[in-house]
Amino acid sequence: MSLASWYLGIFLGITAGAVGAQSSTAWPTKPVKIVVMASPGGLVDVAARIIASHLTKMTTHSVVVENRPGGGGNIATEFVAKSAPDGHTLLSTGSNHAVNQTLLPNPGFDYVKDVAPVTMLGQGNMVLVATPSLQANNVAELVALAKRSPRTISIGHGPIGTPGHVATELFANMAGVELIVVPYKGIGSAVADIVSGQVHLGIGALPAVQPLINGGRLKALAVTAAKRTPVMPNVPTVGEAGVAGFDVITWISLMTTGGTPAPLLERISADIRTIMALPDVREAFEKQGTEVVTSTPAELAAYIKAEAVKWAGVLKNVKIQAQ
Repeated sequence: MSLASWYLGIFLGITAGAVGAQSSTAWPTKPVKIVVMASPGGLVDVAARIIASHLTKMTTHSVVVENRPGGGGNIATEFVAKSAPDGHTLLSTGSNHAVNQTLLPNPGFDYVKDVAPVTMLGQGNMVLVATPSLQANNVAELVALAKRSPRTISIGHGPIGTPGHVATELFANMAGVELIVVPYKGIGSAVADIVSGQVHLGIGALPAVQPLINGGRLKALAVTAAKRTPVMPNVPTVGEAGVAGFDVITWISLMTTGGTPAPLLERISADIRTIMALPDVREAFEKQGTEVVTSTPAELAAYIKAEAVKWAGVLKNVKIQAQ
């Protein structure tokens, strides 16, 4: 073999390797499906549709959103977990993914191995609200009232494993009060009963309760995160109002099928983070009372692991029973 032929062979080998590496992270190469763990209208659904709209503009392939609610989010998660590990089936989900590891430990798939984190999408606040007729205008008055009359004050929340559910259990535990806990299939139904006075309290995401607070149909007692929300700066945190250390946020993320190659995960994550950085996307999230917060796949994996450990301790301590 001549020296020229040897150099040509080396060049072609390097080129082929580069093309192979590039093709292994090419995405998307076919239609993309974003599976949503909840019904249409909530933030995980809104987020999926925003991403789908922008992703469609970035590619020649179609991007569809499919809602698969139920099972505390596990119906959608199982579908994605059992899809091909090629990054073309994505999951729009929330903090239930960490909570379910304790509440629903045997879903038919492995929460860690069968589902791969892509990126965090956003974090938001919730509000502890009361029916206007309740004789408590702040958390301190509520706690005092509940301690004087145990199990006479009711509080509604959404499905098991949702942020409103775990926040309800944590509040009762940390405040040392006994409440009548009323589960609902959705926070919308709970809010309707709180407005009418059938239920006294509820914990809901900002988009679900803020219009009713502004209209005087609900009283805002406190927000659930460790810091106030700029959307309602005059409403204190639960911690400020007397239950020190209370901190519960909502968070949503994008995930895909476990076993998806790491370079492809990084590629998808980078593309989604580019979308999330767009001004109109940030504005749309702010209108939902949520701040855009993104991450690498590794950062999201570490966050979910920490959240799962945190809530395992909380849920064990408050002895939540299946409903």
